Amino acid sequence: MSDETTAVAGRRQVPAVTRALAILRFLARSSEPAGVNPIARELGLVPSTCMHILRALQDEGMVEFDPQTKRYSIGIGILPLARSALHRNTFSALIQPRLSEFSAEYGVTSAATQISDSDHMIVVALSQSTMPFRLQVDLGSRFPALISATGRLFAAFNALDEATLRRRFEKLVWDHPPTFEAWMDEVRDAKERGYSADRGSYISGVTVVAVPAFAGDGTMTRSIVAIGISERLEDGQIPALAQAMQAIRDQVQDLHVDERG
Repeated sequence: MSDETTAVAGRRQVPAVTRALAILRFLARSSEPAGVNPIARELGLVPSTCMHILRALQDEGMVEFDPQTKRYSIGIGILPLARSALHRNTFSALIQPRLSEFSAEYGVTSAATQISDSDHMIVVALSQSTMPFRLQVDLGSRFPALISATGRLFAAFNALDEATLRRRFEKLVWDHPPTFEAWMDEVRDAKERGYSADRGSYISGVTVVAVPAFAGDGTMTRSIVAIGISERLEDGQIPALAQAMQAIRDQVQDLHVDERG
């Protein structure tokens, strides 16, 4: 049994909460409202159970219901929670102005991500490039923890066994997917260099460079990311980008420790 499986098994499961969160995440990523049956089918829920949870979430303002179409969408009630979480996230507040300066200097979109659970990371700070190119990344966007440059770092600096990595890797969606063996080589390179670069594997024509930020136990919990057009970012520029982001990380982590006393 892997460390990840053992940790999950040691926690008491709360199905109602897990299902409610799954519904919220489904609605958040859906491009249009959805009915009870499609939601239940997608999430493997009994329709009556799905309906009860949706009604409870509606009562709390977390989802909205259109009585004419009989469909549900994510509700604005989630916004105060999201704003409060970001406001209380000292790391986000400290890094945001530095990302803005970094994006302006290097002409890239930059972001800070934070691991939200064992499978995902979320964008907690963002600065878009002033270049005509803009990648569709939003504050609060959620991605698989193992995807792209940040994913290689997550695999490099967190204690996941190879079987767990392979299982989760096979679920990832890339424009130009690497083989697992090639990806593992890149994971080892990322650990040795202290940064990772993805040149068009995740998104065709887009280069992603990431550096890790660490918790007190040495595991990676956050990252700083630079995103640009591959044809504008030459290989020789990537180490300079990584070095600049590492400097930002070190400054912010020192300030973050001071903030916490």
